[in-house]
This record gives sequence, C-alpha cells and structure tokens, in this order.
Amino acid sequence: MFAEEIRTFRRLGVRYVLLQILNFASVLASGLMMWKGLGLITNTESPIVVVLSGSMEPAFYRGDLLFLTNPPNQRYVNGDITVYKIPGADIPIVHRVLETHDVAVGGKKRGAVSAAPVARKQLLLTKGDNNNIDDLELYQGLEYLERKHIVGKVRGFLPYVGYVTIAMNDFPQLKYALLGGLGLLALFQRE
Repeated sequence: MFAEEIRTFRRLGVRYVLLQILNFASVLASGLMMWKGLGLITNTESPIVVVLSGSMEPAFYRGDLLFLTNPPNQRYVNGDITVYKIPGADIPIVHRVLETHDVAVGGKKRGAVSAAPVARKQLLLTKGDNNNIDDLELYQGLEYLERKHIVGKVRGFLPYVGYVTIAMNDFPQLKYALLGGLGLLALFQRE
C-alpha cells in the first residue's frame, strides 16, 4: 500500500527527512507567532472567532468568521456586537449589547469631593438578535458581564468561511485526516 513511499523515504535519507520536519515545525511556529502578534495588536486573546449558532441571525449566520478588537480605553455602547466568555464555559458567545451600566469604583464616600475623576466599571447585558430573551441565564449566576468577560467587539466578518472549522469540530476524523495529509505532504515534498 505504501511501498513506494517507504522506498522514497529510504532513498531520501534521514537528514532530508529531519530537514522537512524542521521546515514543517517552522511553518507551525510562524503561524502561532502571527496569531499571538495579531492578538497583541487587537488586545484580545482571540482576534478571530467563528459563529457557531444561529442566535445572531440575520446579522451573522452559522459559519461566519468574525474579526475582533478590544480597545482598552473604549467604552461599549448599546448595539455593539460583542464576543464574551463566561468562566467555566468553553465556547465564546457572540451577542449584541442590550444595556450598559456605569458603576463607580474607588471608595469615594458620599459627600466627599475627589480631586481625580472616579474610575468607572462598565456592566453589560447582552442578547442574541434571534433570541426572545436576554442572556441572564447564560451568565451562570452573574448579574451582568464585566469588561474581563469580554473577548472583543466585532469589527468585520467574512461570511461562511468558518464552516471548515465547524466541520473539523463536528467530524474529528476529518481534522486528523487533514493534519496527517499535511504532515505527509511536508515530509515527502521534494523542494
């Protein structure tokens, strides 16, 4: 079945195979560095996400690829589409901001005058466009989302490009076959 590949492998030698493995590893490392660099530029742990459900239809459909940013000095306003992650939940959720509340932080006593402006913490309530009720049930005991729960704000999207990711998650065999094929291609490529 793989007799010809094994003969090719023996003919190429161990040194060539190790070189190909190093080339493949450098491609993977470059991809990881680009991902982390993009995360630093956009100030988010995940600058690109895939929509996994239909809760935001008609704005975004299942399989759309979203581009996120999370500027630290920008407040969220009603209508912003955010991606948030609740502690203990694995999957980030894409929903629209329904309400915002500013809460004073910093121990200012009633009637006291402060020389510096009081820091304000922003609380958010979200809802999917295609859902009938807000997301309070999704928050797992939280009353509102805080800034630390927000992964980012949606800045752009590519429709249906994320279906590849959904297919690989729904069918793990496809993911392993694709990774194995890429590995073999890198190993036996002659350039």
